[in-house]
Amino acid sequence: MPAFEALLAKTAVALEQNRVPYMVIGGQAVLVHGEPRFTGDIDITLGVDTDQLENVRRIARELSLELIPGTTDDFVKRNALLTVEEKETGIAVDFMFSFLPYERQAIARAVTVSIGGALVKFATAEDTIIHKLFAGRPVDVEDVKGIVNQRDDLDQVYLKKWLKEFSAVVDRDLVEQFEAIKEEVRR
Repeated sequence: MPAFEALLAKTAVALEQNRVPYMVIGGQAVLVHGEPRFTGDIDITLGVDTDQLENVRRIARELSLELIPGTTDDFVKRNALLTVEEKETGIAVDFMFSFLPYERQAIARAVTVSIGGALVKFATAEDTIIHKLFAGRPVDVEDVKGIVNQRDDLDQVYLKKWLKEFSAVVDRDLVEQFEAIKEEVRR
């Protein structure tokens, strides 16, 4: 089994066993919903806040994942991010703590995919699009194009609701950007 799949599978099992709600986002979710591309890490949104940091660290240790040197509690709590690495493969895992109602709802909507004999929860296509447009990097926009190109069953109402809400946060019209991407893909 490829290293990414093995790490995804064992991480999903450990999070489930420890009753930590989660969803895989980022490039790994794009692989499920869009067009294949290389991604060098695994991004996981946790359905817990940083008050569960010690529990998440314990889970990481059980998985033989090591903290990135210099990671302090203050950094993790300020950024809601704990980065660990599987030394054997060099694969980094970003555990993102959540506290927004949107994140909790997205985790509840996650889709389950069998990976390496384990059931792994991935962000839906819609939530992957929302995350990618929010981030807004060129690679993220390309990922959205790949998803739109592969999926004709997207929940437009859900997408536009959250894109409109997040537009105010990023100070750009994410609904307009999404519509432009759809037009471009359809040409």
